[in-house]
Amino acid sequence: MSAPWITYRPEIKVLDATIRDGGLINDHQFDDRFVRAVYDTCIQAGIDYMEIGYKTSQKVAAPTKFGPWKSCSEDDLRRIIGEKSPAVKIAVMADAGGKTDYKTDILPKDQSIIDTVRVACYIHQIPEAVDMIKDAADKGYEATCNLMAISTVHEAEIAQALEVVATTPASTVVVVDSFGSLYQEQIRSLVHQYRTALEGTGKEIGIHAHNNQQLAFANTIEAIIHGANRIDATMGGLGRGAGNCPMELLLGFLRNPKFHLRPVWQLIQDHVVGLRREMEWGALAPYIITGQLNQHPRTAIAWLGSDQRDRCADFFDRCIAEV
Repeated sequence: MSAPWITYRPEIKVLDATIRDGGLINDHQFDDRFVRAVYDTCIQAGIDYMEIGYKTSQKVAAPTKFGPWKSCSEDDLRRIIGEKSPAVKIAVMADAGGKTDYKTDILPKDQSIIDTVRVACYIHQIPEAVDMIKDAADKGYEATCNLMAISTVHEAEIAQALEVVATTPASTVVVVDSFGSLYQEQIRSLVHQYRTALEGTGKEIGIHAHNNQQLAFANTIEAIIHGANRIDATMGGLGRGAGNCPMELLLGFLRNPKFHLRPVWQLIQDHVVGLRREMEWGALAPYIITGQLNQHPRTAIAWLGSDQRDRCADFFDRCIAEV
């Protein structure tokens, strides 16, 4: 009998998305000390990638409102990282939909300390995403593709998107449960669909899970069991809305001795515990409701920011009325 839960596979690589996804809670206003602490923790813990933020155009995201990790200028990156460690690759996310001036703001690789550009798109943005992936690869970066809100897309549309992405130089295609609505069986089916569509291309499958129904870790395990080798997580589960798969759970599950848990717990003790006094994330009632209904968490975020935040039955009624 095989034991797929025994997860020591040397090909598994872990990406920390704490600053990038967590920045969606506080407009990317993390102080330098915390960003540097996450970077140091990634090095000490043996984590393969740190996704430090977005490459959003400042025409879209004004610096007067957003912190530096919304646009990730080279000056800001070098201020934090200094002499770069070869142990951790630096990743940024570039959103499709006209949000990224990728042709000018993403420099040639030999002028940047960025290693990986993660192109994120909704299914209708695939043509633009293809151009962005090719642009990043032509400039010398590892390029990947995050297909967002995949729980809202029909199987046939996913198949068509994967057929197109398969022709690009993207090294990884990520299953993204943006609304935290998927269950184990759906994750299994999606990973198999991605693997079948990308067979023979050399591309890896990734997983990025949100925790609306407290399934981010379980769904990440399911994806790993069925062949996903590029795994996203965040320190303390920090992330937009309900947050993400917690890094401390993921590394505790993986059997690869290259990963070390104690630095993660030290970061949580020194930094993340304090952040919970300033920021709110986790499977709160409105996030559970939007996850169950496969809806974007923006309505839950707004509800929690109002004086109605504890009226979860009223929020449920509102969400049901929109179905």
